[in-house]
Amino acid sequence: MQIPTMQSETEITLTFPDNRYASTVFGQYDHNLAKIERRLNVTAAANGNHVTVKGLAPRVDHARRALEHLYIRATAGHAITLGEVDGALEESALQGSLFPDDPDAQAQSFEEIRTRKKPGVRARNGAQSAYLRALKKHELVFAEGPAGTGKTWLAVGHAVSLLEQGIVERIILSRPAVEAGERLGFLPGDMREKVDPYLRPIYDALQDFMDARMVERGMQTGMIEVAPLAFMRGRTLSNACVLLDEAQNTSTMQMKMFLTRLGEGSRMIINGDPTQIDLPPGQRSGLSHALQILGSVEGIGHVIFKEGDVVRHDLVRRIVDAYGAADKFQASKSLDRS
Repeated sequence: MQIPTMQSETEITLTFPDNRYASTVFGQYDHNLAKIERRLNVTAAANGNHVTVKGLAPRVDHARRALEHLYIRATAGHAITLGEVDGALEESALQGSLFPDDPDAQAQSFEEIRTRKKPGVRARNGAQSAYLRALKKHELVFAEGPAGTGKTWLAVGHAVSLLEQGIVERIILSRPAVEAGERLGFLPGDMREKVDPYLRPIYDALQDFMDARMVERGMQTGMIEVAPLAFMRGRTLSNACVLLDEAQNTSTMQMKMFLTRLGEGSRMIINGDPTQIDLPPGQRSGLSHALQILGSVEGIGHVIFKEGDVVRHDLVRRIVDAYGAADKFQASKSLDRS
């Protein structure tokens, strides 16, 4: 099959060898094809193990690369979800557009996480891939960006992967206990019951990457520890993967305290969204302060996620975009008044 290169309307037909995998790629009632149609403004019609794609030549070629990538994923035993479709579209865009004249471009691919429960979890966009590369390269990584970009989920998956490979001996997961108007001491129950509401997103991510029995056993033995940030003072965390989530809600002193807990053989991951700070008015975020003063320190990774990197439901992406546009409009009005 000759790949079209001109900016003109074209049509191609792809034939996949195995009808079962082709059906997985197309999705139930062809909903994966429908997503590709919406994202690329092409038409895609399936018939058995064939699919015909029509549209502008570059977009048709983009759809071809994405569908071939999804077929490879399907034959490897991966479920083809709408998120997988998003990832294939992003990855094929990178391969086809970033280095169009590079013969090795097709060899480039997004980074993956492998755990016993979830082998081959692939990044869904360039920012997530850069994040996973930074986690593999650096002992300390900062990640900032809006909700829904996968910062916490990927960090927990990376931590589980390190634990299962024996690179670290334990996982320590933490969040500052700062929420909307409630204090930890006023919640009922023992300490774990008080802490649970703040750390529920981390528990959920653990359950995704580890068997539930292994999570419970790990928490009983101390191999997995989930604790509020306040409990970190005075400790040295060695041979551990340490994750601080919602770091925008740390004070500058808390952030300094946390960073200096890093011990031998440990990795530290710090995530946050600087636009969602719940600290009292006038109190500076420890995340913003740390990023400012540590920007030139060698050996520290820093990844920035944008609104376009949201990987949750399409509606979440549009909500984040709308809030971002409103914030920019409000900032411009404030500048005009000044």
